[in-house]
Amino acid sequence: MTTPRDNDSPQELDLALAAKLLDAQPFSRLVGARLTAFGAGEATIEVDIRPELHQQNGFLHGGVLSYAADNALTFAGGTVLGAAVLTGGFSIQYVRPATGRTLIARAQVVHGGRRQAVVRCDLSTMDEDGTEKLCAVAQGTILPVGQG
Repeated sequence: MTTPRDNDSPQELDLALAAKLLDAQPFSRLVGARLTAFGAGEATIEVDIRPELHQQNGFLHGGVLSYAADNALTFAGGTVLGAAVLTGGFSIQYVRPATGRTLIARAQVVHGGRRQAVVRCDLSTMDEDGTEKLCAVAQGTILPVGQG
């Protein structure tokens, strides 16, 4: 995640600019991801679940869950470290098969320092009636990108 620069001074990163950064990722557009919350150590990414994102048993593919976790972790970390960040690594534990209408990845910074942020992400699916079910949990380390 990086921000456009105007005369070499960084722009303030808010929900609108962060959403543009997510949309600048071709894969994010492919899966139809949208950033619905951003700021104060938190970020939420949503993806509408559709048949072409399923695996062979009719569940949302684990790669889509991993994608959503990775981006939500990074965007949440960016709220405390600045826009120039990358995922240093993350792990994901699948709790149950993902089914429903919408995937929701909610990430929150657990610890933010100058050199890294440790972030947790809960991934849930929402049914037509608005009921959410936890389907995976991820945790990762977000690192600032060096300027040079």
